Amino acid sequence: MTPLGAKLRALRESRGISLKEMAAALNVSSAYLSALEHGKRGTPTSFLLHRMIAYFNVIWDEAEELQRLAEISDPKVTIDTGGLSPEATEFTNRLRDNIDRLEPEDLKFLRDELVKRTGKKRSI
Repeated sequence: MTPLGAKLRALRESRGISLKEMAAALNVSSAYLSALEHGKRGTPTSFLLHRMIAYFNVIWDEAEELQRLAEISDPKVTIDTGGLSPEATEFTNRLRDNIDRLEPEDLKFLRDELVKRTGKKRSI
């Protein structure tokens, strides 16, 4: 599940909306919405994301959060380390090969450390 998928599911469930009802309102298939929630589809288009924001009738802060979550929810990431240090390439490849073995608390630690060192607050 992606950060955006988790948020969409939480919004749906808190409002008592079924996947089928939301799909019909947005004119997309329920299979697509399910795949989006489960991280089997990439991030939605900005047009669809804005339709989702309007559908949930969320306030500005929550709309901005949905947009931010969409930015960090691509389940198929490609990282080009060409021109970077050998350490960057090694780290990227080790992460690729081992991410499925890391516990959620390990991932949170790595994410928080990256945010702390880069100053980029894009975590969930």
